[in-house]
Amino acid sequence: MFRLVFLSTVLLCLVELIHGFAPSATFVVRSSVATSLLRSADNADDEVTMDQLMVVYGEAKLRKLRRKQKVRARVKAKAEEEEATKSENRAIHAAATASNAAKKAVKILAKSGDTLKLIIAGAPASGKGTQCAIIKENFGVVHLSTGDMLRAAVAAGTEVGKQAKDFMDAGKLVPDDVIIGVVKDRLAAEDCQSQGWLLDGFPRTQAQAQALAQAGVSADCFIFLEVPDDILVERVVGRRTDPETGDIYHLTFSPPEDDEVMARLVQRSDDTEDKVKVRLEQFHANVDAVKGSYTDISVDVDGTKTPQMVSQVIATAIAAKVQSKA
Repeated sequence: MFRLVFLSTVLLCLVELIHGFAPSATFVVRSSVATSLLRSADNADDEVTMDQLMVVYGEAKLRKLRRKQKVRARVKAKAEEEEATKSENRAIHAAATASNAAKKAVKILAKSGDTLKLIIAGAPASGKGTQCAIIKENFGVVHLSTGDMLRAAVAAGTEVGKQAKDFMDAGKLVPDDVIIGVVKDRLAAEDCQSQGWLLDGFPRTQAQAQALAQAGVSADCFIFLEVPDDILVERVVGRRTDPETGDIYHLTFSPPEDDEVMARLVQRSDDTEDKVKVRLEQFHANVDAVKGSYTDISVDVDGTKTPQMVSQVIATAIAAKVQSKA
């Protein structure tokens, strides 16, 4: 019997080595299990086979792996929880820093009687909409997009609005000189004069930038959001809209919590990979020339960071521009 147990132990050791494992403390447990099996078989006057020993070895190994998996899962969950807490704290700190920088800049502007004039640019899905909302809240400027300005001018029946309407009704692109006229009129409005303004995504071409300068429109800071194309494509393709509320979600980054909302989400017709790549090509064809028109006031910002981190960089840059003018 002793020799049988000894041989069983040797067999288990060989299996350990074959599988690439060095004998360890757990091997003692496996040997004990094998010994118990051998004793039971001996009492039953039965023969212990190699298959039975392998089953014991396999079950023991499986239990060990399962224990390790549970430990790893707990460690991973704890690490993820800690990282989430750190990320939240970083976001809070970044938002507070951005707010404080903005407050200082606003005080300087109030003393000088000046207003803030900003331009923000970036590819589709670079985060302009999010940052425009934060800039508007922090600095109190009027957020302006060409689409909104054109529609408002047409609705108001202004001279340039009528000109723009003629082109729009004919299905033609509105010429730069008409767009510049619309922009110039809007920037001359009382709210823009008293609060300052933020041009969103305009100018889009060098010709528009030059025409804007010739019209006497200048900015304090040109903010450019840099995001690699592969990330932009991922952001656009996963974007969905709730047709009932107009809220925008992302299937990966910010999905709705409500299954009912998820079920009714729709994708914009131009939010496909092929179409966004075309839009990106058009954007890249003009962006360098536009940036070249604002070299002295341009600020490049990494748009892949969290919205709070991006807003911190933007607010700090704007505050620095304001302080340099004071």
